Amino acid sequence: MQIHSAIADLRTALKNRGRIVFVPTMGNLHAGHISLMEQARAHGDTVVASIFVNRLQFGPNEDFDKYPRTFQADCDKLAAAGVDVLFAPTESDLYPEPQEYFIEPPGIQNVLDGEFRPGHFRGVATVVTKLFNCVQPAAAVFGKKDYQQLMVIRNMTRQLALPIDIIGGETVRAADGLALSSRNGYLSEAERAEAPRLYRLLNDIRDAIRNGQADTVQLENAAIAQLDAAGWKTDYVAVRQQSDLAMPKGVDVPLVVLAASRLGTTRLIDNIEV
Repeated sequence: MQIHSAIADLRTALKNRGRIVFVPTMGNLHAGHISLMEQARAHGDTVVASIFVNRLQFGPNEDFDKYPRTFQADCDKLAAAGVDVLFAPTESDLYPEPQEYFIEPPGIQNVLDGEFRPGHFRGVATVVTKLFNCVQPAAAVFGKKDYQQLMVIRNMTRQLALPIDIIGGETVRAADGLALSSRNGYLSEAERAEAPRLYRLLNDIRDAIRNGQADTVQLENAAIAQLDAAGWKTDYVAVRQQSDLAMPKGVDVPLVVLAASRLGTTRLIDNIEV
C-alpha cells in the first residue's frame, strides 16, 4: 500500500490507475470502516482511503483534541484489507492557508444532528469537496451510520454535478446490535452494556410503523422517555423521509428512524431504515 501526504504526490500516484473508488475516514478504524473498503473494491480498480481528522467539522466544545489517532494500526488494517493507496495529509497539506471558501449546505444542515452541532455539515461538505478534488475518484463510499452526512454529500455531489457515484455502505454492528463507532471506545463497561438499548428502540419504532402505527411523534416521544428513564440525555429520536429527511407526510413512503443520545459523556448516533 502506498502512503502519500502531499497532494501533488497523490495525484501523480493515481495517474492511469483505472476507476478509482475513494473511502474517506478520520482514522481510528474498526470493522465498519474495513467493510467500506471491501465494498469499494467491488466498484473499481483502485481503492484509495484517506485518514484526516478534520478540525472544521468539530465544534468548540467537541472532542477534536482527544479524538483517537491510531495511525500505524490503521495502516496495518488498510493494507490487510487490500487498500491500494492511503492519502494521509497533515493540516498544512490540506489547509496550507486559512480556509476562507466553504461549501454551505442548505437547510438540511440545521436539523437533526445539525441543530446540535452548528457548522458541522459545513465543515464536512468543505473537506469532502477538497478530498474529492485531491483524489478525483469515480466513486466514493460513505457509511449509512452517518445517515445525514450521507444525504448531505449525495445531494451536494448531484447539485454540483461532480462526476462521482456516491455509494452508501450498510452499518456494521456488534453482536448485541450496537453500531460500530470510533467513539464506542469512550464508553465505560457499564455504559457499553447499556448502549444497545438505542438500537433496540429504533427497531421497536420500525416494527410499530410496519404494524400500522401512524403517529410517529408518539413513537418518538415514547422512545425518548425510555432513554431518559435509563439515564441517557437525548438530542433527538426522529422519524423522517429517506429522500430528504423531511417530516413524513405519511408512513407509506420510505422512512428512516434516526437518533442521537448521550450516554455518560459519549454521544452515540444510530438509524434504521423502514
